[in-house]
Amino acid sequence: MRAEQRDRQFEILLGQLLRIGFLLSAAVVLAGGLLYLIQYRHQSPQYQMFRGEPTDIRYVADVLRYALGGHSRGLIQLGLLLLIATPIARISFSVIEFARQRDWLYVTTTVIVLAVLIYSLASS
Repeated sequence: MRAEQRDRQFEILLGQLLRIGFLLSAAVVLAGGLLYLIQYRHQSPQYQMFRGEPTDIRYVADVLRYALGGHSRGLIQLGLLLLIATPIARISFSVIEFARQRDWLYVTTTVIVLAVLIYSLASS
């Protein structure tokens, strides 16, 4: 297979990955949002005081536990995590493809970008 065809196929794969990641995260957020509206439809919002996210769903393991348990807030958080994971997956696939092509300059650059991205997510 020619390099141009391989590059085009890889671009199509990355486009599909981004599209599927976005649609999956949107579907999970939508399901969580609808469930949230159903669960809390009788409560009126209190705009005088800001309340952040509960402390019991601030970590990935807790979000997964709550989402798998069918909790609306857990599903919304899971959808947002999927949205954040989509570009990380894209960069990871790029590293693999550049390594397969033995393009070490791009491998190095992409690994640095991936490391900075993961560090910024982990440190916040």
